[in-house]
Amino acid sequence: MGMYRHVMLLHCYFASSFLCTAVAFVEEPVGGRSDGYCGRILRAQTQGTRKEGHHEFRIRVEGDPASYQPGSTYRVVLLATSPSYFRGFTLIALKEGREGTVDDDYIGQFQNIDEEDTQFMTNCAPAMTESTPRRRTRIQVFWTAPPTGSGCVIMKASIVQKRVIYFQDEGSLTIRLCEKERVFGEATGAPAMECCACGTAKYRLTFYGNWSEKVHPKDYPRRANHWSALIGASHSRGYVLWEYGGYASEGVRQVAEFGSPIKMEEEIRQKGDEVLTVIKTKAQWPAWQPLNLRAAPSAEFSVDRTCHLMSFLTMLGPSPDWNVGLSGEDLCTKECGWVQRLETDLIPWDAGTDNGVTYESPNKPTIPQEKIRPLTSLDHPQSPFYDPEGGAITPIAKLVVERIARKGEQCNVVPDTIDDIVADIGQEDKEEDDTPETCIYSGWSPWSACSSATCEKGRRMRQRMLKAQLDLSVPCPHTQDFQPCMGPGCSIEGKNRNTLKCDCCEGLCSVCVREQPACLFADSLLCMLSPWSDWSDCSVTCGRGLQTRQRMLKSDPAGCSEELEQMEKCMLPECPADCMVSEWSEWSECNKSCGKGHTIRTRMVKLEPQFGGRACPETIQRKKCKIRKCRTKEGSRDTSVSGCRMQPWTAWTDCTKPCSGGIQERFMVAKERDKGAMAVGCKDRKEVRACNVYPC
Repeated sequence: MGMYRHVMLLHCYFASSFLCTAVAFVEEPVGGRSDGYCGRILRAQTQGTRKEGHHEFRIRVEGDPASYQPGSTYRVVLLATSPSYFRGFTLIALKEGREGTVDDDYIGQFQNIDEEDTQFMTNCAPAMTESTPRRRTRIQVFWTAPPTGSGCVIMKASIVQKRVIYFQDEGSLTIRLCEKERVFGEATGAPAMECCACGTAKYRLTFYGNWSEKVHPKDYPRRANHWSALIGASHSRGYVLWEYGGYASEGVRQVAEFGSPIKMEEEIRQKGDEVLTVIKTKAQWPAWQPLNLRAAPSAEFSVDRTCHLMSFLTMLGPSPDWNVGLSGEDLCTKECGWVQRLETDLIPWDAGTDNGVTYESPNKPTIPQEKIRPLTSLDHPQSPFYDPEGGAITPIAKLVVERIARKGEQCNVVPDTIDDIVADIGQEDKEEDDTPETCIYSGWSPWSACSSATCEKGRRMRQRMLKAQLDLSVPCPHTQDFQPCMGPGCSIEGKNRNTLKCDCCEGLCSVCVREQPACLFADSLLCMLSPWSDWSDCSVTCGRGLQTRQRMLKSDPAGCSEELEQMEKCMLPECPADCMVSEWSEWSECNKSCGKGHTIRTRMVKLEPQFGGRACPETIQRKKCKIRKCRTKEGSRDTSVSGCRMQPWTAWTDCTKPCSGGIQERFMVAKERDKGAMAVGCKDRKEVRACNVYPC
């Protein structure tokens, strides 16, 4: 016969005079079935004190969704509104209409976030409960939604407070979630089966960053805010780039903490047959600009029956280890076709490698490393995403994936729509840009005029400025680009036709172009020019300058109005900018009214050093000052001088500046003056000190 143990459904934490036996029961024998045990949990909750409806306890799914996406993972939070609290709880998820008496009644899968707070209930594995008995106002767990076709879910929580009190059937501790209806052509979500589509599909991924001071104003970093280079791949089910609940690889860590995609790309390429396309876009500095100033970064990739999943990530910078991305997004549909369009909002997630809680927290490695998890609005009061109400985080980016072509014989069950046919038209492949993601450039300048004004072959140029080099070990390529060209009215194609012969008019040859007269107009022949010279060196060694080129006149100047010199802007790497500071302020008053003290003066930083410029000098100076010798009684606190009794020192005032050196003051005023006291001894006192001396 197995051993029996007496247990409580939810623990009692009060005096023994209170009767707990109303909800006590005997556990199944060790090794026995758990079916009946879970059922008795539900039946036991009809006993004891009840409190239904909406009250100070609440269960919520982060984002407050009205439906669930099959296979997706959600954060479930149990909250108590201050000053209420709870000591114990149970949390279950049931199929709608089921009683919880058999294992099949339970749906989805819970997962611990913090094992010090939560655990699976003994002999009732689908239920979650507390790990240790203590006062709480909040617990959280992950819940993975069931596969497609599972129907609606009823999620219930029960609470133990000072006495055994249960809340479950109605109100704020019960949530109903139904499966999200899927529109034809949408992704299948978590891959539950092999892809049955045929041929290949080509997609364009476009990343729209929405992280800006306007949308996320709390502590928004005004300097160096950016998105790192985006890195990802189309891959098979056998390869996982990253996933919630998993651990970050070294490549993921380097993207998450430093924004460097180099190691991550190396890891992807090492997977060989598991990867079809490496997905890359360049970094964005600053993080947000209107689309009419900077196009959203995009990349193209392909999928096939084996490699039909897409994953990517990009760092939110600066941040400890915060990213956005997708993991294992399936582009194969259940109808054996390819998704037409995917559009999804993105919220940040934590890579579990750094303990910082603000955008610019100092590096503090997480030891041991934690699992990748979504950030929430209740993580830490100093977090820029913190919301005491626990609301959903406003998305910081949007991803759009559009199918632009299909190749090979297709086998989708549902016939093609007009959208399918139009999407197959596709676009020509763009020339691959091999610029390293660690090199940040300005946009290209417009093309210059052609170096040849005649039909001799010349070239034209455009330029861009190197704004940042994130990895000094990776060289940044050219900042100039050249293209062959010819003068107005000329054709490179016609120039190269050797079968055409040149006729001559008065000893001067015309341009050999088909379907044009054999000779040029006479007035154009009167102006003969030499080819343009090479462009001169830029007039500056850094920043923006000018460059020129010249050509010579070979005919009568009276018949020629063509320009002989051209000037263009040129751009070189940014010039170093030295730190600039304001003039010194006046010396403050001595911080002591008698005895030895000090006085200070400050100056502000007007411009931080940039691009290797000279560092800032000191912004605060102090010197000694001595007014007169203090006359105090032994052991006193200097509150009586020259016949005056003084009030104690006031508290320091608020700092006059938030940064770059401010001043605080405190005062001591006369409380009682003796009739014969000298006026000089009865003056109110003031002390001054510097504050917030760090630069803005």
